[in-house]
Amino acid sequence: MNTSAPAIEMPAGGASALEAARLMLVRDIRLAFRKRGQLVQPLAFFAIVTTLFPLGISPELSRLRDVAPGVLWVAALLSSLLALEFLFRDDAQDGTLEQHVLSGQSLTWLLFAKTVAHWILTGLPLALMAPLAALSLGVPVASVGGIVASVAIGSVALSLIGSVGAALTLGVKRSGALMSLLTLPLSMPVLIFGARATELAIKGEGFAAPLYLLGALAVFGITLAPLAAAAAVRISLE
Repeated sequence: MNTSAPAIEMPAGGASALEAARLMLVRDIRLAFRKRGQLVQPLAFFAIVTTLFPLGISPELSRLRDVAPGVLWVAALLSSLLALEFLFRDDAQDGTLEQHVLSGQSLTWLLFAKTVAHWILTGLPLALMAPLAALSLGVPVASVGGIVASVAIGSVALSLIGSVGAALTLGVKRSGALMSLLTLPLSMPVLIFGARATELAIKGEGFAAPLYLLGALAVFGITLAPLAAAAAVRISLE
């Protein structure tokens, strides 16, 4: 099966940057379904980690429930990192990224669209899988809504932070390890607040405060991450 990138017709120079971003989003989603191995890999990793973890600690539901927030969020963070390596790499290798830089369209909007596609293909499925993994760790059904909300919002911030790391390591061979070293320290606040929101949801307590902090991190990332990623891509391609 042909896995080359489908051609997209960018709007003329005077057209909206939002339309160019929409075309980029559709293109990346279509292309991802041609490479199902890359699409399934982070989700399979998340499922394996969360289901095998109980074998290494204890089958007692009370103990599993106590560690469930940390297990879910560490697995979600590492799963998101797995997919980030492919965020810009293929387009850089075949010259598509250079064409985006020279197209006259806003590179910031185009890279933001690629990051949104990454979240739709990775972060959103992780948020939908998290309740199943949480139930296997003995958490109550009533906490499912809080878990989905925290992982969904937190994964937005993780995708945005990761896009900057992926752009900074674009010109480095075997950049996965370096990208992880750059991204993990910046992701710690997301991990902390996300695990706290999940813990409170499991206990049946109010989890709005850490959820608001996750939302603030996501908004902060939307504001700055695409600009930083665009600048890093331009430097990497020079």
